[in-house]
Amino acid sequence: MDFGQLVSKLSKLQKHKWFFDMDVEKLRMRLIHQYWLELPFLDDEDYSTYFIVKGFSDYLKLRQRLDQDMSHLTEDLLLKLKLSRALFFFAAMQGVDKMQLIDLLAHYTFLAVNAECLRKVYWSVCFKGEVFKDIQLEICHLQCKIKLVDFQFHVTSVRVLKALLKASKVLSRSPLTFAPEKNKYIAEEFVDSLLGAFRQILECHAMFTVSMHDQMQKLHEGVKFLSILLHVKQEKFYALSDGMKDRIGDMIIDAGIVICSLSVSKTKYSLAKETDLALLHLLKDLQFVMEEVAQTYPPTSSSLSFPRTNELGSIDFFLENLKELATSDTGSIAFPKDQIQRVQEDLIFLRSFLWKIVKLRSQNGKLQALWDRAMEVAYKTELIIDSVVLGDKLECLDTVAGDIKHVKTEALKLSDSIRSDNEAQRVTKKSIHLESQLSTPALDEVLVGLDEEVKTITNRLTKGLKKRDIVSIVGMAGLGKTTLANTVYHHPSILNHFHIRACCTVSQVYSRHNLLVQILCSVVYSFADHSVKVSPDKYLRMDEDDLAAELKKVLSRNMYLIVLDDVWDIEAWNLLKDSLPDDSNGSRILFTSRFQNLSLQFKPDSKPYHLRQLTGEECFALLQRKIFGKKNCPSTLTKVLIQIASKCKGLPHTIVIFAGILSRIEQYCWQEFADSLSSSTPVKTEPLELSYSHLPEYLKPCLLYFGAFREDQDIPVRRLLWLWISEGFVQKTEGKSLDDMAEDYLMDLVSRSLVTVTKQRTTGGAKTCQIHDLVHEFCLAKAKHESFLQILHGDSDISTFTGPCPHRLCIYLIKEEELEKMRLYFPNLRCLFVFSYYHWNFSWKVIKLRDGSPGFPVLKLLRVLDLGDFDFGTSFPMEVVFLAHLRFLAIHGHMKDIPSAIDNLSRLETFLVEGNFDA
Repeated sequence: MDFGQLVSKLSKLQKHKWFFDMDVEKLRMRLIHQYWLELPFLDDEDYSTYFIVKGFSDYLKLRQRLDQDMSHLTEDLLLKLKLSRALFFFAAMQGVDKMQLIDLLAHYTFLAVNAECLRKVYWSVCFKGEVFKDIQLEICHLQCKIKLVDFQFHVTSVRVLKALLKASKVLSRSPLTFAPEKNKYIAEEFVDSLLGAFRQILECHAMFTVSMHDQMQKLHEGVKFLSILLHVKQEKFYALSDGMKDRIGDMIIDAGIVICSLSVSKTKYSLAKETDLALLHLLKDLQFVMEEVAQTYPPTSSSLSFPRTNELGSIDFFLENLKELATSDTGSIAFPKDQIQRVQEDLIFLRSFLWKIVKLRSQNGKLQALWDRAMEVAYKTELIIDSVVLGDKLECLDTVAGDIKHVKTEALKLSDSIRSDNEAQRVTKKSIHLESQLSTPALDEVLVGLDEEVKTITNRLTKGLKKRDIVSIVGMAGLGKTTLANTVYHHPSILNHFHIRACCTVSQVYSRHNLLVQILCSVVYSFADHSVKVSPDKYLRMDEDDLAAELKKVLSRNMYLIVLDDVWDIEAWNLLKDSLPDDSNGSRILFTSRFQNLSLQFKPDSKPYHLRQLTGEECFALLQRKIFGKKNCPSTLTKVLIQIASKCKGLPHTIVIFAGILSRIEQYCWQEFADSLSSSTPVKTEPLELSYSHLPEYLKPCLLYFGAFREDQDIPVRRLLWLWISEGFVQKTEGKSLDDMAEDYLMDLVSRSLVTVTKQRTTGGAKTCQIHDLVHEFCLAKAKHESFLQILHGDSDISTFTGPCPHRLCIYLIKEEELEKMRLYFPNLRCLFVFSYYHWNFSWKVIKLRDGSPGFPVLKLLRVLDLGDFDFGTSFPMEVVFLAHLRFLAIHGHMKDIPSAIDNLSRLETFLVEGNFDA
């Protein structure tokens, strides 16, 4: 009899009364007495029980038919099954006799049997179609039994681990030393299960005291380090000395003892003395091993997560903060003000030196290496000083101060060989005045050479069969599909022909709910006075089935045109088609896509309209129009402009990008720009790379910031500008406010055709803006390459992320549980966006957190925190008041009041509290 057969046999006893009264001790005795001769032990190949529950949990998530209590119960079961199974094999790996593990086996069997019973209960619920009272009682009973076993399970685990610790002292070598390839995977599984159990502890005790929170943060960072070392950095682990491997083996046992003891203590205010001492000892050991591994394998510059964009601007922002710190009252006699002042003086010298070599470093390897080292030290110093302000890492200040001194000494040695006078490198030629229409943001896009295309599409929409028909515009990215569709959508013949018009942007990430809301809002807007704001709140609160019924009702017996822009797959159409009635009255669907075969999936006999590339003459005409408006190009520049137009590959988007560059460089440089364009220029990336390289350094982070937002998203301008200011991107200028300067930065990006204003304020100025799909793709790739921004999707990405701690992080989540699990992964994080996948153009569908939710991770060094997609209800997230460096905070909820402790955030510049309130 294998273990799976034992579980099945025991689960059949569910109907017997003794089963419901049985606790773990009774089960243990039954296993010994009744099944002694055939008692099966876990096999390292046997995952049957775990996968029963895992499959069950996945099915629950897919169907979403059970309540949250049931969902949490299955997640809890998975966690406990994984931990008990991993501990069993980890103990066996250390040489513990399996018969000594009978208590642990009893716990695992108890959980497995109850998991199997829960699965049977659920299937009976599905079969009957409703939850009857007796079944609800069974579920409740199972919950109570599993809760009651928690304490016993963790006590047993601690006992087993302490026995392991004693056994490890007897062994001459750790199993990780004499059989690393085989045993490393067992240790991996155990460490991962400990991380899962630790996250559960943190979720139960979100409001630790500050001192305990620091210890928990360090513990999680250390255990996560062990996981990464075992999982990913295998070559580093294998290369460690046998003594270090032995020490790591002992630390894994110590970590298990501490984490299981924390589960037993059930306190968030203080720990038992024995656990407290064990934790302090473990943290010291973890710190030692992390430092040893770091010294043996020092990180290279390329592996650092510090941003490599506008680096001098980052130092300027740091120096501004140091000035504020010098004049502030820290309230502590021990605060090292004098030492920080000396660091500030050395940084000012380095800033001056780096400015001198900014153009020379690309041609000099020594200067580039010194630049990289100086920037690394500057970023580390900023992290340490910001930690010192919070009363942490004071002991590290001497180290970074010494590092800065060392870099300064290297700079002084090289400074003699650098000409301080860079006047020879400056170009003093006079510029020709260029009257460019690009300085004024325009919502209307220029369409050149496509009059016939507009006529063809318009005819296909307004003529032909009365049956509902589908018309598609297909072509590669940057051809102007969206521009053509918008032109057709607003064409007079279309306005006069259709009773109802609506449009929505689909893109790669979408949901049925948000597509329906977009279309309904667009329908309402087409009927309303365009000066009146159309709020999506009414539709956002509706169920998607109700939305589908509402849309069908609105469109029924009306001749309508629906535009679906940027469609990537047939699923979007499948989600909508039942809501778009066919009343044989000439209604039409117009969609745009990069994929030619998609139109055949929409309609097998359809003939997609393939958007052509522009001719050379049309390229020149569009380039001239974008730069000079209605005026002609000066004759002295015509030849070079024709040369540049010929390099645009017939793509309107490339023309717009080149126009943005030409409008910002002196006209005598146009020929040099034309010569730099290769005939083999990649269609997608090279024009954007050129445009990016021509940006002033201070604009580069502003552009890359768009990568944090969703593709095709309309971004509120004020929010964006406030984020730029909080990040330190906006330079102080005498006589101008930071808000005005930030708006100038935006208009500069608009004038370069990198950003489009999509809505204007009635009082003047831009209200919302967005970037083209290709620009968004470029921003994502460049931001990742420059370590500017890390994007993660869902809890799975967070759990498996093994890179260095990012500086700026954007996380897209689907469910509230993912936010609640997201704890303490990135201790040095400075900016955190947590967005919902439901975020879209008009508004967002806010994810509601459960009552009593632990909120989000407290990351003490954060400057920017945007949680605006998640509804905290009436409870203000008190973790926020610990974030002393916070400059920007956005949350969503219906808080009746804001706690006075928010005054602790003396650096807070922008505080947004948003929520949908019933009228």
